[in-house]
Amino acid sequence: MSAVASNVQTQDIVIDEVFPHATATVWKALTSAQLIARWLMPPTGFEAIEGKTFTFQTTPGGAWDGVIHCRVLEVVPNRRLVYAWKGGNERNTGYGAPLDTVVTWSLTPIEAGTRIRLVHAGFVMPRNDSAYNVMSGGWKKVVRQLGEISGEE
Repeated sequence: MSAVASNVQTQDIVIDEVFPHATATVWKALTSAQLIARWLMPPTGFEAIEGKTFTFQTTPGGAWDGVIHCRVLEVVPNRRLVYAWKGGNERNTGYGAPLDTVVTWSLTPIEAGTRIRLVHAGFVMPRNDSAYNVMSGGWKKVVRQLGEISGEE
């Protein structure tokens, strides 16, 4: 490992919420492409199968086409969903800078419903400052929307 690589600082976005919904209901909202489109953005090719690749399309920026490339890394039904989240372009700084991160959703059944923990890990600082700042607020809204959609079931 090079000296530069060992000095890389990363930050994670962590959101912990409790929803008054059954774990299976929240899991369905996390793993149904039609429902994901309602609380996050429409995925292309998503299936909750380890190794499956899929994409999201967001607003392009600079040399980046706005495509977020994802790959399902782990699926434990009603417990954990983990996927890689990559995008950006080397020629960009700020919005659209290269991003190579991992999103982990953990569900825990509790008496009041389901504790949901989102960890979006691996933001390289300062390169990913822009993405980290935007997505910190964005994920809070997304998790609230996930809770609302889960409550419709």
